[in-house]
Amino acid sequence: SETTTVLIDTTPDFRQQMLRNRIQKIDAILYTHHHFDHIGGFDDIRALNYTTRKSVPIYLMQKTFESIKKTFYYAFGDLEQIGGGIPVIESNIIDDNKEILIGDIKIIPIPLLHGKMKVLGFRIDNFAYCTDTNNIPETSFSLLKNLDILVLDALRYTKHETHFSIDESIKTAQIIKAKTTYFTHMAHEIKHSECEKELPETFHLAYDGLVLDLL
Repeated sequence: SETTTVLIDTTPDFRQQMLRNRIQKIDAILYTHHHFDHIGGFDDIRALNYTTRKSVPIYLMQKTFESIKKTFYYAFGDLEQIGGGIPVIESNIIDDNKEILIGDIKIIPIPLLHGKMKVLGFRIDNFAYCTDTNNIPETSFSLLKNLDILVLDALRYTKHETHFSIDESIKTAQIIKAKTTYFTHMAHEIKHSECEKELPETFHLAYDGLVLDLL
């Protein structure tokens, strides 16, 4: 929103994304799951602490929090170093059935499956972000009704054990019936312009730097 900035996941290129988009503050970070391509930039939260002089609230599942504590162990417990810095965060464990309010933004966690592993998607007003999934539980479809924009995982053309294929994503999106759907988390084998031409109307491939107006 105009007053609140929320980030989903700290990817390994988190720092570069922040610099490229000239982001000066983040009010909270949501985590979908604990795989490294979604938590790898955690250490760069330090820069936000430095510029804002505040801790950063993070919202995540317990398993994701435990993984972050193991991977970035130096940021938790007694400090061994003198000087330097560590990410300063306020951890909030997500309850599936509880909405999250960050500033003026209301967020609904959406349980998804990434293979056999539980992950989270998020709904903000009439926008939903569902990456790293190949299975949306029936109970979660009810949280995805009446969307203006859906961002959905679509890894490649062929079937994958933990990600939707392009065809699977199309079929799933047609069930959800968002006004516009963007596919994300695509492998390099997908040629963007060629695939875009093959998609049904109102379906698109996302790309780095894409800006969506949620108002």
